[in-house]
Amino acid sequence: MKLILSRKGFDSSAGGVPNPIFPDGRMLALPIPDDRSRIRYRDIAYDGGSLGDLVAPLTRGKITQDDGAHLDPDLIDDMLPRRPGWRPIFGQAGPAQGHLRNQGVGTGDLFLFFGLFRRVERHAGAWRWAPGSRPCHLIWGWLQIDSILPVDEARSPEYAWAHYHPHFQRQGEPNNVLYLARRRLALPGLDAELPGAGIFPRVAPERQLTAPDAERVSQWRLPAWCYPQGNRTPLSYHANRQRWRRHDGHTALNAAARGQEFVLDGEEYPQAWPWVRDLIRAKATTNYS
Repeated sequence: MKLILSRKGFDSSAGGVPNPIFPDGRMLALPIPDDRSRIRYRDIAYDGGSLGDLVAPLTRGKITQDDGAHLDPDLIDDMLPRRPGWRPIFGQAGPAQGHLRNQGVGTGDLFLFFGLFRRVERHAGAWRWAPGSRPCHLIWGWLQIDSILPVDEARSPEYAWAHYHPHFQRQGEPNNVLYLARRRLALPGLDAELPGAGIFPRVAPERQLTAPDAERVSQWRLPAWCYPQGNRTPLSYHANRQRWRRHDGHTALNAAARGQEFVLDGEEYPQAWPWVRDLIRAKATTNYS
């Protein structure tokens, strides 16, 4: 089994700002802008309104309610009207999908989605970035792969429930595939029935990747077992051993600024699965059955 740390949501290049952490600790990964998508920010429901109510003030009007949204990964049922048979789905294409393929990612492997987050507050009736708050990388969701489907094959009526997805508008793009979620999570040692995909609704220190005292968001504090000791293969994109430092009780990593998908071999790092299992079992939510 493979574990994939997958960078998704707004950041300084896609969207131009972080994703919000609300005063009550809730967190929300915002789908990046996509001119080709048929989904608009105003179409995506959240907290009694729409994502358009968030992206416009947080981006100071650079992104509006009528702009296209790349809702991917799509993990929450009630964000859009759904056709029968819907389940969580994630699309990937181009070089990023080529990397996943070259790393041997397949059925049963698990994505942990992370992104750049910062605290927000209400001011004059609208949301704004909380003065003095600092951004950080946080894990916000997961998806375990049930099947991988080329988009061209998924155009059949059998997958009509998925045809809204932005990757169906990427005509002719190489390596354009969909990852369909398992209904139920299957991990070594798991003795509870947990969903195969979902989100973490609130901030938690055990899901923060950026070190608490870091000067840069890419300075990560990881569990001690992450250190690539001996001949173990490091997390993909992180083969340079100078990126890694071992400390008492944790591992420090200078994470790569580029790259969407970082892959870890779970056979070489079996401690990954109890860690993932505990993260999901602790505080997770899903909106599908």
